[in-house]
Amino acid sequence: MSTDKSWTKALFGGIWSVLNFSRKLFFNIIFLVIAIAIISLIFKDNGQIGVKQDSALVLNLRGDIVIQKHAIDPFEAFMQEALGQENEKPEVLLQDILLTLDNAKQDQRIKALVLDLQELNGAGLDKLEQIAQAIDDFKLSEKPVYAIGDYYTQEQYYIASHADHVYMNPMGWMLFEGYGRFGMYYKSALDKIKATTHVFKVGTYKSAVEPLIRDDMSQAAKEANKAWLNAMWSQYKNNVAEARGLSADNFDEKVDEFMVKFEDVNGDFAQYALENGWVDGLKTREQVLQELASVVGEEDSKRGYTNITFKHYLQIVNPPLPHLDTNVDKVGVVVAKGTILNGDQKPGTVGGDSTANLLRKARLDDSIKSVVLYVDSPGGSAFASEIIRQEIENLKAAGKPVVALMSTYAASGGYWISASADEIWAAPSTITGSIGIFGMFVSFENTLDYLGVHTDGVGTTDFAGMGITRGIDPKMGQVLQRSIEHGYDQFISLVADERHMSKEDVDSIAQGRVWIGETALSLNLVDHLGYIDDAVSAAAQLADLSEYDVTYVERSLNSSELFWKEFFSNASVMLAKTQFAQSDSKLMSLISQVTADFDDVIKLNDPRGVYAFCLTCEI
Repeated sequence: MSTDKSWTKALFGGIWSVLNFSRKLFFNIIFLVIAIAIISLIFKDNGQIGVKQDSALVLNLRGDIVIQKHAIDPFEAFMQEALGQENEKPEVLLQDILLTLDNAKQDQRIKALVLDLQELNGAGLDKLEQIAQAIDDFKLSEKPVYAIGDYYTQEQYYIASHADHVYMNPMGWMLFEGYGRFGMYYKSALDKIKATTHVFKVGTYKSAVEPLIRDDMSQAAKEANKAWLNAMWSQYKNNVAEARGLSADNFDEKVDEFMVKFEDVNGDFAQYALENGWVDGLKTREQVLQELASVVGEEDSKRGYTNITFKHYLQIVNPPLPHLDTNVDKVGVVVAKGTILNGDQKPGTVGGDSTANLLRKARLDDSIKSVVLYVDSPGGSAFASEIIRQEIENLKAAGKPVVALMSTYAASGGYWISASADEIWAAPSTITGSIGIFGMFVSFENTLDYLGVHTDGVGTTDFAGMGITRGIDPKMGQVLQRSIEHGYDQFISLVADERHMSKEDVDSIAQGRVWIGETALSLNLVDHLGYIDDAVSAAAQLADLSEYDVTYVERSLNSSELFWKEFFSNASVMLAKTQFAQSDSKLMSLISQVTADFDDVIKLNDPRGVYAFCLTCEI
């Protein structure tokens, strides 16, 4: 017996020693990381980033352009910097780009603007439009604008087309793909695993659920998607053609038309771009460097000419100083970006509770006299959307006008949360509408039966035991469908009341159909076309403000969160970044896309399972 006790004591003693050692090791590692950061801060070069006279501002944008970045843990961001790791999905704030260009226009030290867009990933057309306008405004200073690139994607070229000089590498390429909406459909795959998809929806064009119940896009969805995609493509062509002084007919949308010109240049993409007027010259990197050096002067640096990058210039014109409150009246901006989910969500996703709390914070702040709800969302939870909309009603009841501004998307739930605003503004290219709702879940009773697994039992009501292992009784399906129909009636009644229309008129343009802002204006779904400055001015005017500041309303950090955010943000600046090439597996990308498609559905968390969501809005 004593031997057993001794063995047990030794075992638990050994386990405790391992745990204790692991605990000490973990905290020692944390201590070393912090110590290194502190030492780096102490011994760092105190030289300040500055702008040399006659510099070129290099607008080297990396990642997606957004109106709100996804939340990243400060420690995680610091460790990425420390280990030389790249952010998987880098983001650039649209507001920062516009601020930088506006300052550079007036900055006498900035002699030229260089658009180096090779690492720009994606951006909604509304965001590209605003950057293009800011570049046109910069050109009023009579400072030259150069676009340089080995190649140009469609998004990159939209911005580049507004430069005075557009150069491309002789080995480069560019091709206008236009806009399309192509997705993967999973009905046959679900059939193979004997899964049962239960769908409840209202709206001829509410095609968000089609990928799970069809193997192709329905004719109604094709009709609706084609209409808004064509309208958006027309906007793209007209703007680029005007910027380049060309005809919109210069775009070769048919392969046969393209091949005639392509054969004339022996299959050379770069020469095709030059002869069609898309670029002004084909220049090697060294030739571009020499020309820019002749404009702003040579410099012994990576680029070879006197320059300051976007990131460094932004640090100068918009330093990370603590917010200093003033007594000036304010227009508050609340950003609602991402899928609308129930509860509290981090920035980059719209939370029913968290976004409502931001609106409530603006309501209780006496210095904020009006609010702009800046929406960039394809929708999501109908319940969360209504929680947000109710808080907008509270703002209006408190005497604070609300203006909704639609960015790239404000569809389904994105329109729901905008509907009660005093005014609705949209960009000409905003994807909006999609007024319709659906409910859906997948059950696996047949899959389990095939595997020899069965579910059985008893319940006190007809509703007991519903779930993914038993499927759904047809009578219960009628209950759920009736609930969805009620939700749709709620949606169109809301729009009818707020837009002063009849329910019949709303229903005729609803049915889940998507529109772009330009069309939505003619349908009375929005009041004006414009961007953030227009919406802020409108909100100020509604509140009778002649002088005001603009403040972005964000969740307040507690003292501990604020300390670590500032600490790791400052420490990361001291660490040199190492670039690593990352492999790009097309197969892994495809697998990631399939996973993302299902994740879009799985993460939805409406308590009633009712959604106002536009999955087809992404292009």
